[in-house]
Amino acid sequence: MKEFVFKKIDAFATTKSDGNPAGYTHLYSRESIDENEMLRIARELKGFVSEVGYIYKENETTYRLKYYSSEREVEFCGHATIAIMYDIIKNTPSLIRKPEVNIITNKGQLIVENHILSEDAVYIMAPKPEFRKTKIRKEEIASALKIDVDAIDGKYNISVVNAGLETSIVPINMLDTILDVNPDLNTLKDFCVEKGVDTIEVFCDETYEKKNNFRTRVFAPTFGYLEDPATGSGNSAFGYYLLNNGLWNGEPLTIEQNGLKDRYNIVHLKTGLDNEKNTRVLFGGGAITRIDGKYILT
Repeated sequence: MKEFVFKKIDAFATTKSDGNPAGYTHLYSRESIDENEMLRIARELKGFVSEVGYIYKENETTYRLKYYSSEREVEFCGHATIAIMYDIIKNTPSLIRKPEVNIITNKGQLIVENHILSEDAVYIMAPKPEFRKTKIRKEEIASALKIDVDAIDGKYNISVVNAGLETSIVPINMLDTILDVNPDLNTLKDFCVEKGVDTIEVFCDETYEKKNNFRTRVFAPTFGYLEDPATGSGNSAFGYYLLNNGLWNGEPLTIEQNGLKDRYNIVHLKTGLDNEKNTRVLFGGGAITRIDGKYILT
């Protein structure tokens, strides 16, 4: 029998929305658990949290992270990173006033900006973007999403961008249309596997509240569930998409995300420079702890 510190935390939650649930275990060391046990815990928690993050300390300001869904290891999980790092920084006296903490993931070392005292949020530097040259035809993706081809907004391109996960970015023409998107899990999973993408993010530039910039929804059938209600990696891919297409000047953006018209989650995006002076997208938000206890693996 093994016993782990365990929390369920909802990332990007607001007073009007539930956020995105993540589970996490704080390990004493990397040797505390193996890959099969990580996957087993994630499978046992299917339907309760989207992903489970596993974290342990490398040194006083550096942590190593791995992520699992019920289906497989996840290369990078933005909402789990927000949840975990918000919780650790907020509850560690030696970190609460440090401006930056480092994390090591399968996508390399990333910076976590601490804005808890000023904004009640942390910002995570997204992995370097990769832009796929292969195009996906709008007729194919419209069929997979069960929408009319005319619902895809011709003002913008359909692209595939990796900012942690291989994400197809699909423009939709209006808010009501994006709220009505209701694909079939298995059909969309088959499409994603065929096209080699992890997630599909649909977006429109019409929002419920005028002060916000975009509405997005993210579908993640390859991870064992249909929709991700608030995402870091997906919206980071979207941020890089906007920069690459000259649609964003890098100033802070506010994104409404999910399929609920007036009870959406909030994801913040901004830009910054990495150690090599490259422009990077950072995604930010807060989190609410729902369960704090222990996980017993027998």
